[in-house]
Amino acid sequence: MEPIIYTIYIAATPDRIWQAFINDEDVRAVWWGCTLQTSLQPGEPYAYVGPGADGDQTVHVTGEILEAVPSERLVMTERPGPSYNPEGEERTSRMTFTIAPVTSHISTLTVVNDNWSDGHPGYEETKSTWPLLFGSVKSYIETGNAFSFEE
Repeated sequence: MEPIIYTIYIAATPDRIWQAFINDEDVRAVWWGCTLQTSLQPGEPYAYVGPGADGDQTVHVTGEILEAVPSERLVMTERPGPSYNPEGEERTSRMTFTIAPVTSHISTLTVVNDNWSDGHPGYEETKSTWPLLFGSVKSYIETGNAFSFEE
């Protein structure tokens, strides 16, 4: 499977964008009500946990922190949570988020989602999910309002 790569420009500093990935309030706003449970230390596990099929503590995504450089780069492995992977098969990919300043008030946010395990069922859906998520991150950071996914 080919890497999935997206870049977006956001009217914010790298520090502000980083907060959207680690601050509980920001993460809940843009990651569909989830929180990121991790120490952000390389080699440590992480989990995005929030409302879903298994109740308020549904584990949506898990993995391992590979690298965390505040306001610059976050690299993680990714596995679907148990309710998304009932067969228990090892389905993984790697997500690399890079934040780079363009000016004093504009930055880029790039994701490279690669190293997909063969037959990963989330690959096709992920191609449309990243632009939606990045749009929500951009909206939230610039206006204070993430996308609403409720009808």
